[in-house]
Amino acid sequence: MVLPAYVKGPAIIGQGATGYGSGVVNDEGFGPVSTRTAVTGGATTGTGAGAGESATGASGTAVTHVTEGTRTRGTEAARATPAAGTTGAKPQAPSAAPATAATANAVGTATGTAFLLAAAPAGRGRAMDAASVLPVLAAVPPGVLTGTGTATLVELADPLDPQTVLTRLRAAAASPGPLVLCLAGQLHLDRRQQLPHLALARTTPATLRYTALPWHWLGAELAARAPGTTTVVADLAADPAVCERLTTTPGFLHLGPGPTLYGRVTPAPRRGELLAPAYLRSWAELWRSGARLPYATLHAESAARAAGATPEAFLLAPAPVPAPVADQDPHPAILAAATAGRHGEAAAVAAAWEREALRRHGPRSAEAVHWTEVRADLARLAGEPARSCELWLSAAEARLALGQRTDDPDVEGAVDRAHHQWERIVDRARARALGPVLITLRQRVPGRRPGALAALKRRMAD
Repeated sequence: MVLPAYVKGPAIIGQGATGYGSGVVNDEGFGPVSTRTAVTGGATTGTGAGAGESATGASGTAVTHVTEGTRTRGTEAARATPAAGTTGAKPQAPSAAPATAATANAVGTATGTAFLLAAAPAGRGRAMDAASVLPVLAAVPPGVLTGTGTATLVELADPLDPQTVLTRLRAAAASPGPLVLCLAGQLHLDRRQQLPHLALARTTPATLRYTALPWHWLGAELAARAPGTTTVVADLAADPAVCERLTTTPGFLHLGPGPTLYGRVTPAPRRGELLAPAYLRSWAELWRSGARLPYATLHAESAARAAGATPEAFLLAPAPVPAPVADQDPHPAILAAATAGRHGEAAAVAAAWEREALRRHGPRSAEAVHWTEVRADLARLAGEPARSCELWLSAAEARLALGQRTDDPDVEGAVDRAHHQWERIVDRARARALGPVLITLRQRVPGRRPGALAALKRRMAD
């Protein structure tokens, strides 16, 4: 049962309480979201998809193994490893305090995180032997990858589920130290939303939207990190549609102002042929050589080496992004980017303004809550109702924590929008995961429309 009040739910756009834009955009699309995980002392703990057994490895290293089905290459391990020259050092536990900016390639005292992801479809859809680069990368001391004394290494080989990847990435992004994300795989364009997706093991052309990782999810998860602490190195094969977009829109894969992106995108070969991730392999070999080269130098050298095998490629390098200006209104530009389909850009700009609000006003402020609500509405526009629901729930709880009454229009609006987005989640498991939190809030904030709580409970009981 879908309540009439939520068929076209209230939109944050155009609402005077937030000042976000001036037009009303109808809800369309769908997309799941995972539960949160945290990295603590180098061990990964999970409550969502992919959480598995924990074991203690050599030298007390905590290892979490996640095996999807019976696929050996679907196994993921997160392990904390002292860098070279720091034998026996214990990784520092990530702090809840805000991260401090770190200079790229600088060896610091913070614990870094190296996130290695290699994925490609099984069968005839495979265009790159992505996983072949993992042993070379794994042979590099994690501290060398991140430029820190100690580091946590997270390795995902041919994962099956985008939610599992998102959960691991979210946990890694929560760590305050430097983060280096190495990607090898294939990019395909979702024809409906015209968004690039990173194919996973079960991805096929027909299931791309449900089994692949949306590229803009990366930008959204990394956007909240402190500037200068995040580097992405990508070696990718792309289908013709993605290549065409890269030709007309050079910033098509831009991840926003926070992460620094280096990469090489090669047109996918003919069916039956496999590309080797030569660009990322070169980064690994240069790291293993012991040279502490700047990232720009590693990029240029690796691109030159890889050009011998596949000379036709698109190179990705950092582009300067202006910092927020306090007296300018960012909402029209954010809305324009979102409605144009540039969801990663919109999310990244909103995250930059959220960081500014946190810096100026603190986490327990109306200004910070406002930007949580903006991000929730951007998730709606991106066709991700589960993520939007989660953010609206956070906004409602934050407003209540600020002392606003349960019948305050802003509180009621946040819960109503969370309920509306929850009704649009097509993945029953995701809906059930968010349902109890929504029911708890609905009991406190019943709203103006009678029967909302009863309808929610009936839907959960189905």
